[in-house]
Amino acid sequence: MFSITVNDRGIVVLTGRLDAAQTDRAREVFSALEASAIVDFKDLDYISSAGLGVLLATQQRLKKEGKAIKLVNMNRMVRDVFRIARFDLIFEIE
Repeated sequence: MFSITVNDRGIVVLTGRLDAAQTDRAREVFSALEASAIVDFKDLDYISSAGLGVLLATQQRLKKEGKAIKLVNMNRMVRDVFRIARFDLIFEIE
């Protein structure tokens, strides 16, 4: 199960498992971002390389305009995926 929502404060909230089967839904939300944003991973249990690709494409697109996404509230397993992929050098992770 996966859900992606934007709350009333503009924070993108991820829940469940972001894998290849869910990237179209995620891409739809992330492609609509036009400003810097916070992405809350508090309830995300898993992210695949396909999910990482959606985030990377979003970061690259926003960076061209001087904007970025900031990732917050990652659990240890998801944080390790970002560290191993060296995405911790690409994203601000809090």
